[in-house]
Amino acid sequence: MFKLPKYGEGVCLARLADLMSVLGIDRARLQRISVVVTGSNGKGSTAAFCAAIGHAFGLRTGLFTSPHLYRFNERFQIDGTPIDDPALAELLARIETAIVGVSQRRGESFGAFEAQFALACLYFQESQCDFAVFEAGIGGRYDPVRLVGARTSCVTSVDYEHVALLGDTLELIASDKSDACAAGGTIVYGENCRALRDHLGEYNRHRDVKNLHVGDQIRIGHAVSSARQQHFDLDVGDVALPALETHLLGAFQFNNAAIAATLFLLWLKRARPDASPTAIESGIRAGLRDTRWPGRLEVIRQQPLTVIDVGHTPDGIRQALASLMAIHGAGDWILVLGVSRDKRADEIVAALAPAFERIICTSAHHKGADASSIADAARSANPRAAIHIAPTIEAAVRDAVAMATSQNRKIYVAGGLFLAIEFARIASGERAEDLDFF
Repeated sequence: MFKLPKYGEGVCLARLADLMSVLGIDRARLQRISVVVTGSNGKGSTAAFCAAIGHAFGLRTGLFTSPHLYRFNERFQIDGTPIDDPALAELLARIETAIVGVSQRRGESFGAFEAQFALACLYFQESQCDFAVFEAGIGGRYDPVRLVGARTSCVTSVDYEHVALLGDTLELIASDKSDACAAGGTIVYGENCRALRDHLGEYNRHRDVKNLHVGDQIRIGHAVSSARQQHFDLDVGDVALPALETHLLGAFQFNNAAIAATLFLLWLKRARPDASPTAIESGIRAGLRDTRWPGRLEVIRQQPLTVIDVGHTPDGIRQALASLMAIHGAGDWILVLGVSRDKRADEIVAALAPAFERIICTSAHHKGADASSIADAARSANPRAAIHIAPTIEAAVRDAVAMATSQNRKIYVAGGLFLAIEFARIASGERAEDLDFF
């Protein structure tokens, strides 16, 4: 699968449907058991919350997400456990054989994400999952997850990302992501989509798609954060769930948890309308409480306090930064900053640099932009900051720890997914070069 291009040739829906037929995917059953998570920020956490709720409720639950952080196997999970190597190898061989046949017959090439989606469908079907959560890759209109045909989906948030594919306005981006939901379904929209309510109402009207919005029909109350956990009240229709608990930190996680709980409630109403209210509440409480999802304002070391965040869009980065300061305090931070070459470095740096007095600029092994160019952007965004250049991520770890120890400071690693994960890997004594990313 690593040998395939990231994206296939043109729009993938027809050839992927052909592949699913060759593999014997029961698409009617896939539709019945599945929900789909789309959005610009918060997709991974929302999907993880929703899958954990399903598992806590007692369902055999599949979870398909991307990207992975440390191992490719993380993308395919059942009941919180990544697929093991022998099962993955066996499924990969079957997918590869099927792709060769379909490609030759259709004269079209497949992309890696299409193959992964097909693998997830096959894995969950043959493992007899009762419930499955699929995270979209890009958008929803032409993303493989559209073939799930889910009647319950969400748009966690909208931000300017992949504009060449999705469009250059928030209305276009939100519309594209909304198309992952099948006609007759319900879409749960995150709080930052509320400004688009009128547009989305009209966009979905003639598809017979119902809209629910966090902040309107879905209400969050009494949200409280600490350095270890968060609590909030949730009201969805006639369901009231006070004092829900999560260990994923950041104000944006209230939105993600509320969406996940609502997704499960909506799916359960269709799939198991006779489910016990007591069992439902118990599943939601346990699922939200037990969810663990690395890389999101994750504390990877206490001495010196070191927090990483894998956010890589400007809005997501701003939200994570605000939550970092609210949870851990605003003073005495060192920012370790890097951005991937294919991201909007100036915007990302501008969202981070003004909040820090000391900044270490570096470059991840995978897709890292040049550290000197990041430093130039940081100086422009914050002329008063003390800027240090660490040409490699190994040097950044060494210099950040030494600086934080000698100056009694904390470390925040942000600006890109690869930067944060490579930093965590090296800080734990392992090699960043051993990580395999797409």
